[in-house]
Amino acid sequence: MRVAVLGAGAIGAYVGASLCRAGVEVFLVARGAHLQAIRESGVRVHSPRGDFESRPRATDDPNEVGPVDHVFLGLKADQYAQAGPLVAPMLHERTTLIAAQNGIPWWYFHRLPGPFQGRRVESVDPGGAVSAALPLSRAIGCVVYAATEIVAPGRIRHLEGTRLSIGEPDGTDSARCNEFADAMVAGGLKCPVEPDLRRDIWIKLMGNIAFNPISALTRATMAGICRHGGTRGLVVDMMRETLAVAAAFGVYPDVSIERRFAGAERVGEHKTSTLQSLERGKPLELEAILTAVVELAGLAEVPVPTLRVVNALAGLLEDGNTGG
Repeated sequence: MRVAVLGAGAIGAYVGASLCRAGVEVFLVARGAHLQAIRESGVRVHSPRGDFESRPRATDDPNEVGPVDHVFLGLKADQYAQAGPLVAPMLHERTTLIAAQNGIPWWYFHRLPGPFQGRRVESVDPGGAVSAALPLSRAIGCVVYAATEIVAPGRIRHLEGTRLSIGEPDGTDSARCNEFADAMVAGGLKCPVEPDLRRDIWIKLMGNIAFNPISALTRATMAGICRHGGTRGLVVDMMRETLAVAAAFGVYPDVSIERRFAGAERVGEHKTSTLQSLERGKPLELEAILTAVVELAGLAEVPVPTLRVVNALAGLLEDGNTGG
């Protein structure tokens, strides 16, 4: 089996290194000092589960990779629309695109029975640009429950969690999903094939939709947001509205707000990825996490006043951060 990782950042390099030690032929598409370090010394993973090293092939040119069986997308969601020329050289007729992203994916309504089947979510697929770059028929969803970070070029610190749930948009138990999942398990990761991955999407979104924008607006850590009475109440309101939107589309996450909050508190003095992006002057990637949910709320006529206010504030912050 041949797997390419497009966007070999913290999660991408961790997945690629894990697959490589399972004997998969892995290609990491990276750049800069990170690429150079991987070429010279491979990927070194430091983990409470045990350190390990892998030597996947690495390049900055997808043409050097050629067709593969699976492309694992470690890109940010706002990079998907421009990914077409990078992905194209790595495709054959059955290549899958495994999208490891937070929030609502561009394929959300693909093959979803009901009145919205085939509808485009403009916030994450503006004008169909992402669907054109990443064909829906190739999409496999992925929800990441692992936490990693790049501590130096070519060096990944695995903080917690090894589960990356995957699933077909139509919920079928496909051979292509099982093939990838088996390789992930052989590499030491958990990779359940979920019959309803949208439920996992909303479970993770419950936390992301509140903590990510609030952290960027306040510069607070997860623990700081939980400790402050005002922001704690704001998080609860945002989670309740999010669950109402999910229910309008037939999804009922089996995780309570209290349990989701407790999980966030355990993370401690951690800066969300959105806050880290803000501090680096990079895009905040809130379209998929927040704006898309507001769009879906409008589609289903669900009132989400708190989400709308936070979305407006975060949008203004994004404009100032990126010069928009």
